[in-house]
Amino acid sequence: MLDAMYHIDQHADMFTPAERAALAFAERMTTDAHGVSEDIWIDLNEYFDEGQIIELAAVIGLFNYFNRFNDALRVDITK
Repeated sequence: MLDAMYHIDQHADMFTPAERAALAFAERMTTDAHGVSEDIWIDLNEYFDEGQIIELAAVIGLFNYFNRFNDALRVDITK
């Protein structure tokens, strides 16, 4: 499943349209938060209400924080 997420274009059929919308939002928010396009917003609003979109953004932001915190402190998460 992780490989499918990494290569989502090749495995798009493994995800529902709502999951693909959430994953596109997560990818864009992670790589370029200012670049969340109108197309992504349209897709999100098709499958999620405002509260759910806020919750998605909060979870995405939290996990981005965890990753950056651990990377900066060179935390070995395999232990």
